Amino acid sequence: MRNNRNDQDRHLILRRGIYHYKRRVPAVVADKDARAPHVRTSLKTSDLALARSKRDALETADDQLWASMITDEPSAVAQARYKAAVKRVEAMGFRYQSSEDIASGDLRDVVSRLEAVMDERTLPATNRAVMGTIPAPSVTLTAAFKVYTDEIVHDELRGKSESQKRSWRKVKQRAVNNLVDVCGDLPISEITRSDALKLYNLWLERIAPKKKGARSTHKPTSGNRDLGNLRGLYESYHKHQGIEIKQNPFDGLGFAEKTKRSRPPIPTEWIKTKLLTGDALTGLNPQARGVLLAMIETGARPSELCNLQKTEIFMKAEVPYIRIEPREDHDNPREIKTESSVRSIPLVGVALAVFQAHPNGFPRYRDKENSLTTAINKYLRDNKLLPSDKHTFYSLRHSFEDRMKEGGLDEELRRGLMGHTIQRPRYGSGGSLAWQRDELTKIALPFDPEIVARAQTRRLRAASEPRDRDIDGSHL
Repeated sequence: MRNNRNDQDRHLILRRGIYHYKRRVPAVVADKDARAPHVRTSLKTSDLALARSKRDALETADDQLWASMITDEPSAVAQARYKAAVKRVEAMGFRYQSSEDIASGDLRDVVSRLEAVMDERTLPATNRAVMGTIPAPSVTLTAAFKVYTDEIVHDELRGKSESQKRSWRKVKQRAVNNLVDVCGDLPISEITRSDALKLYNLWLERIAPKKKGARSTHKPTSGNRDLGNLRGLYESYHKHQGIEIKQNPFDGLGFAEKTKRSRPPIPTEWIKTKLLTGDALTGLNPQARGVLLAMIETGARPSELCNLQKTEIFMKAEVPYIRIEPREDHDNPREIKTESSVRSIPLVGVALAVFQAHPNGFPRYRDKENSLTTAINKYLRDNKLLPSDKHTFYSLRHSFEDRMKEGGLDEELRRGLMGHTIQRPRYGSGGSLAWQRDELTKIALPFDPEIVARAQTRRLRAASEPRDRDIDGSHL
């Protein structure tokens, strides 16, 4: 059989019905590899598919072993040697375990390993791997986190925008930083239950302080997120390295969460009299104002609106609409919250006027939804445009949902337009855009057409009050 790297049967030879792995040792490491000039190992199988699988593991192990022979970095050598050991053991039909775990395990497994060692006529390193005497390299928590982000979940991040990647990493990095602060940058495999409890107690004091009169500074959600992220990192890293863990030190740790209170909707009359008439919003620049106004009649999330591209806004269609869906553009990818969030929303009322004025969307705020939301909330509060302290800009989404319900719109239509899960198999398209538009027209609110295009003005504020700025430093 040929040994071309692209040949699916490379490095395989058949002897007396049993497949063997045979490969030439590269000249650059021939003086360091006792098997030179060839590596030859029985794969102990007559099944070609299984032989290919075992060959792949041995091939990878040899590549890593030879790489470790020519590198000058001790940590890289140890890591490569350990990974090679794991692959070799898996190729021989065993799971890599430390010698201590082997000794305390099933006697039949011990006997099988001893028999394999006696039959194996290859490198002594392979025998040591089978018996678990090659130690796992010491990798700190922060180094393991880098492996996690760069290798383990790298494919999961592919569809996120740069802003989404930063947000994703920020939350997980916080968990790592918090554990390092209370325990130091420990080797990840040496983290114990005691270490996990130190982080748990840190969050317990923040969430439910024991000192009389002390107030909670954080919600249970924050602590649970830290513990959950570290639990996932610990498990994923060891699985990636081929190490079986007996117990995850973060298992079972968490805080009870009370029922989450939904943001109250802004009353319809308030929207009509405070937001859709007069010059209350003229202190906002046209794009920020456009996102706010579009939300009133689409119910779309701020992140969905400010990241719309020209290709997702269909103003020339028979029924003008916007399309919310993930973007797989290599240079400008973006995920959306859930699969059910993929939807088309017909444009009516003030939302139609907004996209007539902004057919290319809101480029000023693309990938800056957090900055936009923070700035709009501050503007609304500073100008007394929210009914109470419990209301936020996002409350407009809840108002849209309530208005659909009060207007008698079909429940599945409401769920579809909101991007919520429909609790049954979906059939058809959920109704034509024309029908959806006609239904939304029933609840569309009257508005002053000039509020969309009215020139931005500076509203009077206290002289000591700082001006709102968005992320690029320009005035709202």
